[in-house]
Amino acid sequence: MPPIGSYQLSLAVYTVTFVTGLPLNLLAFCAFVVKARRRLLPADVLLLNLTVSDLVLLAFLPIRITEASWEMKWKMPDFLCPLSGLLFFSSIYLTTLSLTGVSVDRYLSMAFPLRYKAGRRPAYAVAAVALFWVAAFSHCSVIYVVQYQARGNDTVGNLTRCYATFTDHQLAVLLPVRLEMFLVLFCLPLGITTFCYARFIAIIRSLPLVSPGRKRQAIGLVAATFLHFLVCFTPFNISHVVGFVENKSPEWRVYVVLLSTFNASFDPIIFYFSSSSFQKICLECLQAAWEKLQLGWLCPGVWPEAPENVVMAESQMVHQMALETATTILIGEEIKQLIVSMDSWERLRLVGLHFWAQSTSADWALEFINKMEFLHGAPRPR
Repeated sequence: MPPIGSYQLSLAVYTVTFVTGLPLNLLAFCAFVVKARRRLLPADVLLLNLTVSDLVLLAFLPIRITEASWEMKWKMPDFLCPLSGLLFFSSIYLTTLSLTGVSVDRYLSMAFPLRYKAGRRPAYAVAAVALFWVAAFSHCSVIYVVQYQARGNDTVGNLTRCYATFTDHQLAVLLPVRLEMFLVLFCLPLGITTFCYARFIAIIRSLPLVSPGRKRQAIGLVAATFLHFLVCFTPFNISHVVGFVENKSPEWRVYVVLLSTFNASFDPIIFYFSSSSFQKICLECLQAAWEKLQLGWLCPGVWPEAPENVVMAESQMVHQMALETATTILIGEEIKQLIVSMDSWERLRLVGLHFWAQSTSADWALEFINKMEFLHGAPRPR
């Protein structure tokens, strides 16, 4: 039996998440589609997957809203219970895995700026995303096992509550799987994310060519992302451990599920502040929607005229800092100040020429120089 008062709280949280999260994630999805047409980076693939997982959760959230309005009594077709549960909980773990992938991308961009930028491919990120989906769905499919295959399940054919009450035989199947999910789908991603962001911050703080303001901005971004990871997903996963130790599903678990659900409204905000180019594309998408709906007569002059051929010089702020890291490592102290005064493309050219002169891998350096204009999505100056 869910705790008294959880119905109203669940209804409120689910409704607020749906109302705020759906338009924000649709806007983010539109922005990533536009960005993919210009220049698709591995980080964009990971963030797009994060948006898709949030949209999957939001698509089935009306079922949760309806269930909460009926005081958690299940009055819908039985097949919707395990289906909605599978997609709902899988989306939660897809989010944790995607955030881990983003942390790895940021760390590699900072720690190995030139080698990683030259060798990274969106196909690698697509393969990682496919593994995320397999891992999340294979673990969360235990919902179907508990619902239909566990012996002694007296809810089959007579379902009154969805994934809320369990028999002893069901708990014997469910609780060990939840513990494994805690270890594999939370502790492992949390450890990787912690390492990547700790190293990211250490590298940022050691760079002499990056201004203190930009250092604070980058550190603040990764700190906010990491805090978001901890707050939204730690309590929910701790409930798995508590349930395994107590041999029951904790009654307070319903509250921490709400905290993980609200994550769907936070993710687009993180996207918005993570990249200036993403902010520009969001504004372009809003302007296009405004014009198609012919709402300009309501508030004339709201949208300024967009400049022609908007150039995305940097896909993310950390990539520019990674470039400064490369120049700090590869070039002598006596010409650092000269390098700082150059634009990004010329700086890349200088670093590429340095590789050509100093490295035995001349072919790689030549290819690097020839393809430099594509590294940041910016065209080569004419």
